Amino acid sequence: MVKVEGLETLMEEHPFFEGFNQEALDLLAGCATNAKFDAGTVFIREGDKADMFYLIRHGTVAQEIRVPGRDPLVVETLSEGDLLGWSWIVPPYRWTFDCRAVELVRALGMDAACLRAKCEQDHSLGYLFYQHMVPIIARRLWAVRMRLLDIYAPAPKPKL
Repeated sequence: MVKVEGLETLMEEHPFFEGFNQEALDLLAGCATNAKFDAGTVFIREGDKADMFYLIRHGTVAQEIRVPGRDPLVVETLSEGDLLGWSWIVPPYRWTFDCRAVELVRALGMDAACLRAKCEQDHSLGYLFYQHMVPIIARRLWAVRMRLLDIYAPAPKPKL
């Protein structure tokens, strides 16, 4: 027999929601949906409307930048326990990367408009939510900075 879990349970199990009380989880569950992406599927396109974000439960996602005349450049690889997407927070709410499922991905999708409305109605919920989002954004920006330093660092001089 297969056990079917509710979205609240899946949210409780995701590391992002650690520290959220049951009332907040119940409220946010109204914005949640199950999402599944097969391996190879590009499910986010740079420039498209960022109306969702995802909490990865299983699988791996490559965040990519399209480079004219070259294969896409993978700037980050995300997996179980990670949050995918913060373009929904900042107007004009457009994705800044492509995202491709490297393998089967199961995630919780969060409706961005629903979430923004709930955070606007309940500022303590919004504050809690942003307390969880800002460290993730900061870590991601730092990681991209480190990658850029690596890409653009001068090549070592050959030893003679």
